[in-house]
Amino acid sequence: MAKLALLSVFDKTGIADLAKSLVDSGWTLLSSGGTAKVIADAGIPVTDVAEHTGSPIMLGHRVVTLHPKVHGGILADRNNPEHQADLQTHDIAPIDLVVVNLYPFSSQREIEMIDIGGPTMVRAAAKNHEFVGVVVDPTDYHAIATELSVGELSIATKRRLARKAFAHTAAYDAAIVSWLDETDEEAANHDPLPESIHLAADREQDLRYGENPHQVGARYRFSGQRSWWDEAIQHNGKGLSYLNLLDTEAAWQLVHSLGAEPTAVVIKHANPCGVAIHEDITAAYQRAHECDSVSAFGGIVAVNREVPKALAESLSEVFTEVVVAPSFSEEAMEILTAKKNLRVIEAGAPNSAELTMRSIDGGLLVQTTDRLLAMPEEWTVATDRAPTPDEMADLTFAWQVAARVSSNTIVLAKDLQAVGIGAGQQNRRDAGRIAAEKAAGRAAGGACASDAFFPFKDGLEAAIDAGCTAVVQPGGSVRDDEVIAAANEAGIAMVLTGERHFAH
Repeated sequence: MAKLALLSVFDKTGIADLAKSLVDSGWTLLSSGGTAKVIADAGIPVTDVAEHTGSPIMLGHRVVTLHPKVHGGILADRNNPEHQADLQTHDIAPIDLVVVNLYPFSSQREIEMIDIGGPTMVRAAAKNHEFVGVVVDPTDYHAIATELSVGELSIATKRRLARKAFAHTAAYDAAIVSWLDETDEEAANHDPLPESIHLAADREQDLRYGENPHQVGARYRFSGQRSWWDEAIQHNGKGLSYLNLLDTEAAWQLVHSLGAEPTAVVIKHANPCGVAIHEDITAAYQRAHECDSVSAFGGIVAVNREVPKALAESLSEVFTEVVVAPSFSEEAMEILTAKKNLRVIEAGAPNSAELTMRSIDGGLLVQTTDRLLAMPEEWTVATDRAPTPDEMADLTFAWQVAARVSSNTIVLAKDLQAVGIGAGQQNRRDAGRIAAEKAAGRAAGGACASDAFFPFKDGLEAAIDAGCTAVVQPGGSVRDDEVIAAANEAGIAMVLTGERHFAH
C-alpha cells in the first residue's frame, strides 16, 4: 500500500517539486485549496482533502482539515492494536508525512491570519513523530525528498523535524500573544508590562566566542522581528565575538540617538569613551577620538554618515575592532579593507525595543526601555543664572551622552564634543574626578552632566575645577539647596531635568 502524504502550505515555494519527488518515490498525495491547485496544475496526481474526508470545506475555509480522517490518520500509534482497530473500523488511512506551513501572521497581523488547522496538524504530527514525518520549512524539502527516495526517514530526522515543528508553532503562538497585548488598549493604558512574556528566538549568527574565549556565544533574533544585524553587511575582518556585537550595538544605538547632525561615537566596553557632533563627519570622528585616545585603542567606531577617504585615513591610524556606518566611499573601503583584522560593517538604522530584559536566576528582569522624556524646554533653571544658548546646547548634548553611560557617570562636554567621561563608578565624586582628569583643561567654559542627583555639594568640585560653567542633573536630593547654593557661589548655571538615567 502506498504511503500517504498530506501537503497543505501557505508558502508554495518548492511544493510542486516536492510533490513530484514524493510521487516518483511511490507516495500518494492529499492536499487542499491553493496547495492542491498548484500540485494539480503541475500535472501531479493529488486527492483533495474534502474528497478524502467526505466533508466539504466550510465556514469560509476555517474548517478544512479538522476531521477524524485527517487527525486519526496522523495520530495513530502504528504499534497499538487498539489504534489499528479504530483505523479499520472508521476507514481511516494512516498518514505518514505532513508538510504544512502556516498563515503568515507575523507579517499580516489580523484575526483571519490566525491559523487553526495548520498548527493542529503540525502538533499532531510532531507528537507522533515516531511514525510521522512533519515538515514546516521549505528549505528542508530537498533533504527530505532525497532521504525518502532511498527509504524511510530516520528516527533522528523525524525527531529533528518534530523539534522544528514545535518551535514553529510556539513562535506562532508567541506572535499572537504579543499582538493581543499590543492591541489591548485598556491594558496598555494601565500597565506597560504584559502579564506574561512568551519569547521565541532563532539562532541567527554563531559568534567567534562568548564574552571570553572559553565561552560559546551566538546571536538570537526574536521570531518575526526585524533586526538591523540581519541586514548588515560585514565587508572585512574576522568573525564577530559576543563583545564585538555588544559594543557595536551600543555604538550604533547611541550614534542614532543624538540627532540628525553628523555624529561619531567611540565605544569601549559598552561605554562611550568619545562622542562628538560636527558639520564634517571626519572632524566629528577626530574630536570623538580626542576625548580619550588611550581608551579608544581597540574600540568600536560608529558614524551616521558615509565614511569618506579622509575619515578612513584617520581610522587606519588607530587600532579599531569595528567601524560601522551607513555606507563607505570606494576609496574609504579600499583603505579600511587593507587592514585585515578591522571589521567593516555597513548597516541600516537600528530599531528601539519597547522593553529591555536581563537574565536573573530563574527568569528575567524586565523594564520599559529608558528614554529621555524630559526635553530641554521642560528643564528647570535652579540657579540665579540661566545657561546661555551655547551652554544649553552643550548641556543637552552632555545629558544625552550621560544617559547612555554606565552609572555612576559624569560627562564633561564643550562645543558638542565630549572631553571627559567618568563611567561606572561606585560614587559620583570619583566619576567626576575621572572625567575632569580626562578632560585635562578642555572643559573650560563647557557643560557637566550627571546621570543622577548630587547627594552632596562636593560633587560639584570636579566640574568647578574643570572650569565648567553649566551643569545639568536630575535634582531630587535632600541637599539640593546646598548643591544649588554651591553652584551660585561658583557662578555656574544649573538646570534640573526631574528624571535620572541610571544605566547598569
